[in-house]
Amino acid sequence: MEEQNTTFEKVNSWVKHSIMLKLATITILMLLLLIPTSMITSVIYERESLSLEAMNEVSSKWGGQQIITGPILTIPLVYEYFDKEKNTTYQNQVNWYILPEELNIKGDVTPEKLKRGIYEIAVYKSDLKLSGKFNFEKTFDQINLKQIKFNQAFITIGIKDLRGIKDHINFNWNKEELTVKPGSKISDVVYAGMTINVPNVEEYINTDIPFDYTLKLQGSQNMSFIPLGSTTNVNLQSNWDTPSFDGSFLPDNREVTEAGFTADWKILNLNRNFPQSWTQGEIKVPLESSLFGVNFLMPMDDYQKSTRSAKYAVMTIALTFLIFFLVEVLNGKKIHPFQYALVGLALCLFYILLVSISEHSNFNFAYGLSAAGIVSMITLYSMSVFKAKKLTLLLVTTLSGIYGFLFVTLQLADYALLMGSIGLTVILAATMYFTRNINWYKLNIETE
Repeated sequence: MEEQNTTFEKVNSWVKHSIMLKLATITILMLLLLIPTSMITSVIYERESLSLEAMNEVSSKWGGQQIITGPILTIPLVYEYFDKEKNTTYQNQVNWYILPEELNIKGDVTPEKLKRGIYEIAVYKSDLKLSGKFNFEKTFDQINLKQIKFNQAFITIGIKDLRGIKDHINFNWNKEELTVKPGSKISDVVYAGMTINVPNVEEYINTDIPFDYTLKLQGSQNMSFIPLGSTTNVNLQSNWDTPSFDGSFLPDNREVTEAGFTADWKILNLNRNFPQSWTQGEIKVPLESSLFGVNFLMPMDDYQKSTRSAKYAVMTIALTFLIFFLVEVLNGKKIHPFQYALVGLALCLFYILLVSISEHSNFNFAYGLSAAGIVSMITLYSMSVFKAKKLTLLLVTTLSGIYGFLFVTLQLADYALLMGSIGLTVILAATMYFTRNINWYKLNIETE
């Protein structure tokens, strides 16, 4: 009986004092804490999806992303062919598409923020003035040409979301005001838009035909243009101070201040992959391949920052557990696995606090408040565990350093990898330095 008690006592003593068992237990706890961390990441993705749904819902009522295409002059051509097998002639009508020689776009864009629940969505109103000129000659294949239907010529103006049009359009063609009708007749080139029948086109071959019109348009998130002119000049100005220029062309000149931005583009027909005129079926390159413009997205990537911060959860938990473990090893303070688990769950709670608070305030404030709350909670808890002010101060300094390092890394997105690698190297070097004199083979955790 005494021998059994002695064996039990030895096993019990080994369980209490074994370094390897403690390390294994801490490792298993860290792996288990990945489960709530993964669940928190899923919650962040879900909240981001709800934000996108709110954005799409508002856009569907206000007006979505806008792409302005045109004007495109279209003249029907009739070709006549002879079928030798059937000994008959037949006709085929195709469209001759002509792009403007010069296209100038000048616009004022006034964004505003709409709220859908707790989410803010960026929308805009714009006042665009488009002008230019056509100058064309017969560049199409004239073999088997039967007729050029100049009397059926028409102009097409493409607008991606027609719900965004907020006023009648007065289209001036060679100083003559023409009627604008809804719908596009050339859906293979411009899916949605308006049509203007133009008279006396035959009289203006090889001469300049000026045009101009004003477009009051509203939309959301993005405004883009397709450079149809042989020379396309675009000038935009807005009071939005966080624009994101995208597409195939960036502005030649831009100025972004707290008061807004101005941007200028000059694009030549040599910069794009479609010609100034062609007949139906000749080219396969979509016009949208050359679009360019500006995004008016909200300057808040809070969900992305929250997701990126959650990726550092393992590092935060590991470093905090390392402090607790070294306190055990070097100072003989026994810490139960349950206490490790409570601290780990508190660290996981930081990320859900971060995303929930940032939805109602800015990200920096949410980060500071969440970090302060979690650090304070762990600090107060550790005071009763460590029962030593110096050890508690060490833990506070370490946690503050971790969250400070993480915050700086999130702000410097382009240098995140560099900052992360340098930070982890410094942390590993510090750990190696402070544990360099520990004899791990002879070490057991002894209580005071």
